[in-house]
Amino acid sequence: MLHLRAIVPADRTDQVCAALADCAGATNVVVIPGAAREPEGDVVMSDVAREAANEVIEALQDLRVDQDGAISFEQLDLSLSASADRAEEAAPGYGDDAVVWEELERRVEDDSRLSWAFLAFLALATQLAGIAALIDSPILVIGAMVLGPEFAAIAAICFGLMLGRGRLIWTAARNLVVGFTIAIVITYVCAEVSEWIGVIEPGMLDKPRPLTAFIYSPDRWSFIVALLAGVAGVLSLTAAKSSPLVGVFISVTTVPAAGNLAVALALGYTDEIRGSLLQLAVNIAGMLIAGVVTLLVQRAVWKAVLRRRGRVALRPRT
Repeated sequence: MLHLRAIVPADRTDQVCAALADCAGATNVVVIPGAAREPEGDVVMSDVAREAANEVIEALQDLRVDQDGAISFEQLDLSLSASADRAEEAAPGYGDDAVVWEELERRVEDDSRLSWAFLAFLALATQLAGIAALIDSPILVIGAMVLGPEFAAIAAICFGLMLGRGRLIWTAARNLVVGFTIAIVITYVCAEVSEWIGVIEPGMLDKPRPLTAFIYSPDRWSFIVALLAGVAGVLSLTAAKSSPLVGVFISVTTVPAAGNLAVALALGYTDEIRGSLLQLAVNIAGMLIAGVVTLLVQRAVWKAVLRRRGRVALRPRT
């Protein structure tokens, strides 16, 4: 269940209340006249089933509440209300399956920004992966996978491709490329310094590495795993559940490939450079394909569900 709080121009409050009354998934409507000061207006609150959120958002946007007032939603951890239970039952589908498109767009945009935090986590993850490749440590590989923040940028590209948002695609792709480039360069420099002071020996990558050789040895399974991870990652984001994302991070070999690429560049191992680049490309391509297809399927399924319930098939705004 979500909680809606809207600042509504006074001349549109009745229309907003009518829109909420027309939505089977909205209930517990509260109006506080003249409570808002900046911007000025009435405060309208309501509990909304997650699966009905798109309908409510679109209705309020049609009334320009987002332009002349404000619309905000927050997750309700506990709601003891018979009317709320009835609203959830009346709303189409299930809350865990619902995609709140506005929420998804803002989340992927925020999480994929080229911030210092994004760069720091990606650089640290790549360095851990480089160390893991040198000492053949699968535990460090897993740690690097979990630490890497790159999936948010991949999800943003998927969302942009689905809606044809060129600006979002360009921004997320640029951030992904710049982020990995900076992370690889930092790891390369650290590897060169470590070799110079004797921490890394030139022949370390010559040793058998049965536990981490998959990092620079892509095969058909690499692509299959990337496809599955892309589906799981997008489903986790659209359902607003973070726990499955950990499994996604551990499944894909993007950050480990970047780490191995950096140390292979520092030590001059051409075959591993090629293998790492190919592994990185295969994983990103697989997740992009699966992510776009998953979003398209979710949109089509929800349109069908809404049609069966006699509602207009809502769509993300372009």
